[in-house]
Amino acid sequence: MQLPIVAPAPIVTAHAEIFRDLFENRCQFQHFQNYLTGLIVLDNKSLANMTRCVLESADKTNLSRFFSEAPWFHDRVNDRRLEYLLQQTKAVCGPKADAALILDATLCEHVGSLFDYVDRHYNHGDDTYPLAHNPVTSYYVSDPVRFPVDLRLYRRYEELTQGDAFVQKHFPGRSIPTTQKERARLHKEVDPLLLEDPDFQKLHQQFRTKIDLGIALCEAAIQHKVPFSVLLFDSWSLAEELGSMARYRKKDWISLLKKNRHLETNSFVLKDAAGTPIRLAGPHIAVDELVPLIPPAAYRAVTVGDPTYWTFTLAVRLPGLGKVRLVVSFKNPELTGTSVVLVTNRVEWGAQRIITLYLQRWPIETFYQDGKTHLGLDEYRMRNAEAIGKHWCLVFVAYSLLHLDCLSPSPTKGSSPLKTIGEACRQQAQALIQALILYAHDRLQLGQRAEDIFTHLFAKQQTVMARC
Repeated sequence: MQLPIVAPAPIVTAHAEIFRDLFENRCQFQHFQNYLTGLIVLDNKSLANMTRCVLESADKTNLSRFFSEAPWFHDRVNDRRLEYLLQQTKAVCGPKADAALILDATLCEHVGSLFDYVDRHYNHGDDTYPLAHNPVTSYYVSDPVRFPVDLRLYRRYEELTQGDAFVQKHFPGRSIPTTQKERARLHKEVDPLLLEDPDFQKLHQQFRTKIDLGIALCEAAIQHKVPFSVLLFDSWSLAEELGSMARYRKKDWISLLKKNRHLETNSFVLKDAAGTPIRLAGPHIAVDELVPLIPPAAYRAVTVGDPTYWTFTLAVRLPGLGKVRLVVSFKNPELTGTSVVLVTNRVEWGAQRIITLYLQRWPIETFYQDGKTHLGLDEYRMRNAEAIGKHWCLVFVAYSLLHLDCLSPSPTKGSSPLKTIGEACRQQAQALIQALILYAHDRLQLGQRAEDIFTHLFAKQQTVMARC
């Protein structure tokens, strides 16, 4: 047995009216509120389970049509959400100069292959290729205020262009390799010929890299007047195109730097412990070759919050990105363990500011964790891409409303939310238990029998149990 839901979650009731005009009728608006409530308080977030638990909900088919057929548009809902969030958080945001837009991707893994655009994507954490969707997200952070801005679905080139089918069409009998390297070698050979096929060429032109999607997300955030000054992203997104867009839009950026990236040796002078310039052979040097050459005495302790980092900074030229500043950091004065190298376009910034700003990237990781653990970010069972996009949109709405509930009315600089998203979800569930008790109490006062009330509350759940 699960909690029968007799009313929308209080946080939904408090804010839902702002979205009312985006739905054609009362029934659609009720589905909107019920789905948000189910995302927030139910462990099983499937359409079927929400229908069983929400007392006044229609059957699963009607809720399914809300995603697949009902004429509401998730981009309009997202626009309204952002407009409302920016208005509600204006007084508690930090200075715009310290506000950041984070770009990152995650995997929403699945077992079945019947979902639109599902494919095997590389998981950097465990070096596997799970079946998944791979959304790229933009996320805003300004002191205690933090929320997702927008999302774009990344589709692998082979999946989008239906590469295997076109290989079989033009090269019948040609076997398709199973390993990533062999497949890449095959497509390098055959793609120039496939591009002569107009159908393949049309699909080819639709392909967008994660860099392209990151640029689109940044442009969308600017269009929505999200007040940020700094872009934060990981080393996989560090590319000339993203840097050029940031420069054009007058945005600063900070990224991790891969150890195999090359620096122009004629753009800097590195001195040894005695102060003698170190001669570097060749026009370029890899980051992992540079770090061992830095004398230990050149590192300086920098405290950011509680942790202390031992850092070395250097202004260099990075091919494709121009003049940048590096921050090489270790977690201990012995300079042992793995170093982290940050890079930014702001060559005049010091190590403390660069590290402080880049540490703001962490909230997007907790967003993904909260979204998957508490709000069903990756638990959808809709197969249609449009319906999946609507699900993600409503997860963003649920997260945003909960985040408003987590904010202090009078925050101080550098403060954090008063509670976690998980704590906020549990409080909403407790409020619905109270609503359930009051619902039963009112009907007892009207003379209804306790057995009849119980039967009514659990009727749909008991039907399912009887089938098992």
